[in-house]
Order: sequence, then structure tokens, then C-alpha cells
Amino acid sequence: MVQDKATRRSQHKINIAIDGYSSCGKGTLAKALAKHLDYIFIDSGAMYRAVTLHMMRMGVDVLNETAVMDALQGVTLSCSINKQKQTEIILNGKGVESEIRGLLVASKVSEVSKILAVRNKLVAIQQEIGMNKGVVMDGRDIGTVVFPQAEVKIFMTANSAVRANRRFEELIANGDAVSLETVRKNLEHRDSIDESREHSPLSRTSDYCILDNSDLSKEKQLEIALKWVNDALNSVNS
Repeated sequence: MVQDKATRRSQHKINIAIDGYSSCGKGTLAKALAKHLDYIFIDSGAMYRAVTLHMMRMGVDVLNETAVMDALQGVTLSCSINKQKQTEIILNGKGVESEIRGLLVASKVSEVSKILAVRNKLVAIQQEIGMNKGVVMDGRDIGTVVFPQAEVKIFMTANSAVRANRRFEELIANGDAVSLETVRKNLEHRDSIDESREHSPLSRTSDYCILDNSDLSKEKQLEIALKWVNDALNSVNS
């Protein structure tokens, strides 16, 4: 069993990095871990989505790197931590959580994310948040770039058909009129860009714990992850 919250607060905290493919349930696991550990959850992907939303609002062609870099100068991005200790993204002074979750933003975010100037800006914000530890952050390069010294690194993956179905159901539940085929192609496109981009591609090193949750319940994947976290907590607090 992981120690109770009161005990953990009096001891050293750790950072937990969760990386992996789109629609693998990274956010679901990260939120569950943060709640169980009384840590702060950071959705790094939401930051990139917010920048992408800004580009769309400004009419910027996301395939034009120079135009994106120019428009980036007008982006003010911050994170507000709510009562649930989850991050709410503030873009240019206004919350944009509901606007960044649609398929249109998702279809463009990988193009924006691969631009070095964008990554440098957001990584600096993310690293500042994690300086005091006690953070669970999910994304594509958290354990390789943002928190390379994270005490726990988890790489999540799942069968491509399972991932497409998960994303499709999420979008339908949010009222988006999309087809399963459209969602599948979007995921394939994002995977290709994420793995092949020049700067901070999606990858994993030998110190990652691999979690394939194709056939796992949310409860079971949390149980597995907590075992890895518990081992790390015992190590740093021994």
C-alpha cells in the first residue's frame, strides 16, 4: 500500500512523468495518481493545444513556421490550479479548457508542437511548475526533456483500434459530429508527426516503465502505476 496522504506530505515528494501516444489514457492515469498522492496534475498537451488555438484565432497557417514564431510573441500562457489540484490553461488572460478539446484543434496541434520555439517556451513553463516536486505531468517528452530526472517515468501505449474507439467516444460525448474513420486518420497523423519531429520526438529511454493498457481497466492500470510510485517513494524516503 502507498502511504497515507498525511504521512506523504511530511516526506520527500517526487515528480512523475507520463508519456505515450494520443488517446492512451495518459490524462486519466495522471489525474488518478495526482488525486491519490495529493499531487498537482499538469496536462502539458493542453498547453500546446492552447497555443494552437491562438494560431487558429489569429488565422496563422500552422505549416508556416515563421508565421507561427511571429504569432508566438503575442501568446501569454499561464496555469491556474483549481481546487482539485488540476491545471486549467489560461490563454491571454482567459480560460480555454472547453475550446481546446475539439477535433479541429487536435488536427493541428502536432504541427505546432514540433516547432522548437513553441517547445522551448512551454518546456520552460512546465519545468518551473515542477521545481518543487509533487507533480504528475503527462505529454510526449516529459520524461525525456521536461523532467529527465523524474523519479517515475511511465510510457503508455495501447492498440491503435482501441485508441481510436476511445477518442471517438470522447468526441461524440462532447457533441462533436465525427466519424470513427476521421478519428483514426487523425491519430495516425499525430503519431507520425510526434515520432518523426526533429525536436523532442516521442520516444522512451530504458528507465521508463511500459504500460500497455489495451485490455486494462482504469482501476488495474492505477494499481500497476501505484506499485512503481510506491517503490520510488520508498527509495527517496528511506
